[in-house]
This record gives sequence, structure tokens and C-alpha cells, in this order.
Amino acid sequence: MTENFIRNFVIIAHIDHGKSTLADRLLEKTGTVEARSMKPQYLDQLELERERGITIKMAPVRMRYRSLANQDYILNLIDTPGHSDFGYEVSRALTAVEGAVLLVDATQGIQAQTLANFEAAQRAGLMIIGAVNKIDLVQGEALQAIVDETADFLGVESSEILKLSGKTGEGVDQLLERIVAKVPSPTASRKFEPSGFARGLVFDSLYDSHKGVLAFVRVFEGSFSAEHRLQLVATATDFKPKEVGYFLPKVTSSNILTQGEIGYLATGIKDPDRIKIGDTITTAVNAERPNVALPGYKEPKPVVFVALYPEDANQYDDLKYALQKLRLTDASLAFEPDSSEVLGRGFKGGFLGRLHFEIIAERLEREFAISTIYSFPSVAYRVRLGKKMDGDEEWLTITNPKDFPAEVAEVEEPVAKIEILAPLKFVSPILSLRDTFRFTDIATIPKGGKTLITARLPLADLIQDLDDTLKSISEGFASLNYELTGWQRADVQKLEIYVASNYVPGLTRILPKKDIEREARAMAEKLKDLLPKQQFVQAIQAMVGARVVARETIAAMKKDVTGYLYGGDRTRKMKLWKKQQEGKKRLKEIGSKSRITISATMFRELLKK
Repeated sequence: MTENFIRNFVIIAHIDHGKSTLADRLLEKTGTVEARSMKPQYLDQLELERERGITIKMAPVRMRYRSLANQDYILNLIDTPGHSDFGYEVSRALTAVEGAVLLVDATQGIQAQTLANFEAAQRAGLMIIGAVNKIDLVQGEALQAIVDETADFLGVESSEILKLSGKTGEGVDQLLERIVAKVPSPTASRKFEPSGFARGLVFDSLYDSHKGVLAFVRVFEGSFSAEHRLQLVATATDFKPKEVGYFLPKVTSSNILTQGEIGYLATGIKDPDRIKIGDTITTAVNAERPNVALPGYKEPKPVVFVALYPEDANQYDDLKYALQKLRLTDASLAFEPDSSEVLGRGFKGGFLGRLHFEIIAERLEREFAISTIYSFPSVAYRVRLGKKMDGDEEWLTITNPKDFPAEVAEVEEPVAKIEILAPLKFVSPILSLRDTFRFTDIATIPKGGKTLITARLPLADLIQDLDDTLKSISEGFASLNYELTGWQRADVQKLEIYVASNYVPGLTRILPKKDIEREARAMAEKLKDLLPKQQFVQAIQAMVGARVVARETIAAMKKDVTGYLYGGDRTRKMKLWKKQQEGKKRLKEIGSKSRITISATMFRELLKK
């Protein structure tokens, strides 16, 4: 089939607006998946995705569709995640297609991520089709209000907004007709200048133990087959594919991938670091070739860092293997070895956000049966130690709180631009959050019946509990989106926790100076409640440098050593009490030198707000 009858598109929306359910109906309507094989959220392959009701990994699928005009088309759909943490995956998917279906939940209306995805699709030059989903739940004037809001948002007439239900299938036929009519073919929408070589964009990857890394590819120029010698531009890696094929939705081999198509290449490469998401695959493998890289390539950079340790120290190798396996299917996961005197050997992990970290931690437990102890999520800090001998300023990037220097000349922290979309009545409570969170450059913009609040906020504040706090004070109606914008000066200090003179590195945190005393007292009190009593007194100390900011004491276990005595002289009891006191002193000395064990359950309790 020629390029003229290929349509490549994505479904984009705020989280939980029904993208995956709509994708199910498209698979059914086009006959791509038989009814007896159908299951909810078919393209979400992880059990965790189904349980949480969210898409974590993008999923491509190739469908055949015969239009009402009796013309056959190939529809390549990419179902994308909706959470801000996975915005990089969405950006790569937008580069691989010519059209986007922007989905709006009829029960919620336009949300923050809807706005962010719309702007990203506009920047990518896509044809955007507006659709209101879940019309089975809303009728009459309420539905029309959402349709009008969506039309105003997209700058089109209300009649152009499709009304559909991913649950019942109503309106899906009209959506398919709109896609083949409005989304440009690859021929009509040339995104890049021709280079004379076959070129394709790697927008995702998957690992197969027999075929190596499967590179998900959009072919922009030329064609690929298993006979071609190819090269990955970013890593200069040459390879000959073991197989090429399509997603139907399971991987199905074919003879060739042609211009305009979306499919996969079984690279045979076993090292996942060789495959970079956003890289270019080309037939130009000689050293004299011109620059054939497709524009826009950038590596995903972790922004949240968490140290992970196996609860059972003997599972260190198992944890390493598990992280390597997860890394094969999640190119944005980064990790390196780490160690702690208290917690033993582990890994320092880098993630795209707090949700990304929570997903990885849960997958470790479910898929590999590894319970982990982890530190507080933290961000990277840039610290200036002073000037070197040559006069240049020396800056270090610190990703682990325990490595934060005691003396620094200046500190910078990452800052994000946040967008909060909320009904007007919740604007005042949301603005009051600046007393708790370090908002700056706050602005409000009317958006139909809602208000868009924009501000700058340090990433460290964002990853704590801003999203939960917003949902709480807005009764679930406010939505949040964010984008990293750079660095700003920070007034922070390192808070360290000692239990019975033992340093607990997993509890080390970098905090704003204004919050240090409050957080130190809260942590000491929590530890006092959670830690079990020992046969010796345990001092809990929260320290900044050499200064004790907060202290709590866990008394030793008590035993009435004179309980069996009756009558007689008091000196008998005094001898036993003195002997008990001497024993407690010895135990205290032993306890200060022994390893303090803090269970994974206890760490999780400490991490709760």
C-alpha cells in the first residue's frame, strides 16, 4: 500500500481520560483483535497498568480499515501515557506521527495535561482532532458545555468536536472516518528534508532474549529490510537486523518496512545502552556520510534520585539483575552501585519523577519478589565549593544527599514551571499553598470556566506531595502539569539522622533552612514511635553539621529485678539495682557499636507524610 493511504496518529489526553479504552474500541472496530481475544486496556501489557488504570508505556499498533468510500487504509496508532512523568515518551511519539486525537473527559473537561499535550502537538505540527469521551456518563446541557469548552480551546466550531464513548463504542466509526479524512498522509506531510539514505526514528524499544533489543521505528525515508546493514547514529553502532515487522498488536515479521510505516527492527543487540530512544537508524554506515541524524534527539535525564537497598542483603545480585531487566524495557531508568554502612550494598536510581520511581519499586516487588528499602526521593543539586588554583569556579552535581558537602560557597537547585488548571472557586485555596510551598512568579489566566495558575517551583517541593495536596483542597478538580526550566539559587542544608550514635544514610535529606527544625522534630518523633525498644537507651539525633537540631530518647526495656524479693533489708535490692545499672552501661556501649537495623516496612512508614 502506498504512503497516500497510511495514517499515523496518537491519542493524547490527561491521565484517566479514557485513551486506552478508546484504543480497545478501535482495535475491535477495525478487526485487529478478535472479540473473543479482547480484554480491557488491551494495549497495556503490564498488570500494574491495568490495576492502576493508567498507561505507563506507549504502545504502537497497526490496523487495517476500510472506509465508507470503500478505500483500504493502514492506521498506525500509538497509545501514549498521560502522566507528566512520562512526557518524554509522549514527545517521541508526537515526532513519529502526523495526527493526534485529543481526548477530553466529559465528566472533567479540559485538564492541565490536556493543555500541555495540545501545545506539544501544535509544536510538532500535527493535525489535531478534538473528541469528547465518556458521553455515556454525561448528557444534555452538561455535555454540550464540555463540547463548547473543547471547541473554544481548540479554536474550532463546536460541530467539529466528536462525541464518543470508549466504553460503548458510540461515535468510534465517525472518529475513524475523521482520521482518514483529516490526518495527512506521510506523503502530504514531509517532516524532514531528504538525505538520500534510508532513515528512521527510534521512538521506543523492547528487549527479547532471542532477538536482542527490538527498536520501535518510524520510517521517514527509504526502507529497511533484514538484508540491510544499518547504523545507530548516536552510538555509531553497526548491526544487521535479524527481523523486521509490524505490531498487530503482537510483533509480526514481514519482508520490509517502507517509507511512512511504523514497525520494529530486531537488532540482535544485547546491550541496551547501545539503543537510545530518539536516535536515528540509517543505511548510511560509512564514515564519510553527511549528517543524517533526524533533529530533536535528546536523552531522557533523570530528575528524581532514590537509593535502593535489598531488604535481604543476600538479594543484592538479584536486585542488580532485576534492575538490568527493567532497564531493557525502560530506557529512562538509570542506576549505579551504592553502599551504606547501615543498609549494605544497593543502587542509586535515577527516575523521571516520583510516579516513575513508585512504579519501578512496585515492579521489583511484584515481578522479581524483591522487597527494597529506599531513601527519601531527592533531586540533583549543583554546589560551588570555591575557586580552583587556576581561578575557575568549581561546581559539583550532587544526586545523593549523603554526598552533600559540609561547606559550600553556593548551591543551586532545579526549578520547574508548573501549570495548575482549576475551577474558579478553588483558586484562592490553591494560591494559599504558597505559605507551604516555595511558589514564585505566580500568574493567573482565565480559561473558559476555569483558571490556569502558572508559577515557578523548586523540583524538591514538587516531588513531595503537591499533587496530593492539590487534589485534597480542590476536591479532585484541580490538575497539575510541570516542565523543568533550569536552576536557581537555593538556601538549603543537609539533615542527618543518628540512632544510638549510628548514622542512617537512607534518612539523610537536603531541606530548605526554614523547614529544617520542623522536619527534624517530626522525624525524631516518628522514629521514637516506630523503633522497638532495646535493652539499652537509644538516642535519636537529627543533626545539621555538628549541631543537634532535634533529639528524642527511647528508654531501655525495663525489668523489675527485685520483684521476687520480699521483706528483708533494703540493701539486697540496692545491690541488684546497682548490678542492673552496670549491665545497662555495658549494653549501651555495645549498642552504639552494633548495626542498627531499620526494616523496609519502617522506612516506608517514615516516608509517609
